[in-house]
Amino acid sequence: MSKGGAFDLASGLGGKIDKDDVLSAVDRYEKYHSDFGGVEEDRKANYTDMVNKYYDLVTSFYEYGWGESFHFAPRWKGESLRESIKRHEHFLALQLGLKPGHKVLDVGCGIGGPLREIARFSSTSVMGINNNEYQITRGKALNRVAGVEKTCDFTKADFMNMPFSENSFDAVYAIEATCHAPDAVGCYKEIYRVLKPGQSFAAYEWCMTDAFDPNNQEHQKIKAEIEIGDGLPDIRSTRQCLAALKEAGFEVIWEQDLARDSPLPWYLPLDTSHFSLSSFRLTAVGRFITKNMVVALEYVGLAPKGSQRVQSFLEKAAEGLVAGGKKEIFTPMYFFLARKPQ
Repeated sequence: MSKGGAFDLASGLGGKIDKDDVLSAVDRYEKYHSDFGGVEEDRKANYTDMVNKYYDLVTSFYEYGWGESFHFAPRWKGESLRESIKRHEHFLALQLGLKPGHKVLDVGCGIGGPLREIARFSSTSVMGINNNEYQITRGKALNRVAGVEKTCDFTKADFMNMPFSENSFDAVYAIEATCHAPDAVGCYKEIYRVLKPGQSFAAYEWCMTDAFDPNNQEHQKIKAEIEIGDGLPDIRSTRQCLAALKEAGFEVIWEQDLARDSPLPWYLPLDTSHFSLSSFRLTAVGRFITKNMVVALEYVGLAPKGSQRVQSFLEKAAEGLVAGGKKEIFTPMYFFLARKPQ
């Protein structure tokens, strides 16, 4: 069961970071980013530390507002956010042709919401790889609650250097996760190594689209807001991702930005002009209530010092994501299906 109340939010803030050290961790995290003088090279060189700090700081906020699956989805009219998220996960499983008994790898699995959903949907065994100890602890607890601990598990490791033998998995997928990799080619090569010959890798990638202009200051500001608010060393273009796949050795079956054909905008849950009872905590009113609740929790000592600043950079990320979506310069759902040759 996903964390739902104010006490759950407060108790999880900071993840595995000692509560007295959260404020200094926020300081160190922010300094990786351009608004605070950081540069891309440092973010890439220290991506493990940066991404770990990010997920220790934000996982409770994500789970409180988003549920167990931390990702966007194309959405039909009349469809709830949760329904669209499940359908997005099922689509991935169908594209991979998953069958009962398959051994599947989820690269950058978070707390395992998609992992559990895909395992149940396809009757497969799914291993999640994640380098954040707090998220793995949380994911294992949720596996037990869901009754899938025999078919779903986690490995704590860096997906740039996975502790699996060659040709170990029948399928591999990544949902809005490999965007954290400092090097797309290196990441895809490691996935290629552990995937069995003739089998497929599918992913949803966060990317800048062809509409992004690196010489446009407003575009660069939006990109920087997304990077700091989402723990990213850089945001690659769709073309860079496609080229990296091919360089890693994959045959690309098909690829498409699924945001372009979504009947409802993917960023709708974060758009402050939109109101929804089913995803109330993500609305302007819900976020205002959360902001003031965090202020109060931090003031009385239930939430660690620095919690307000975490909530603040997540707000900045939401603003950047909505702006990037409206201008069509950013997508969180550049999809591809690729195969490792026999």
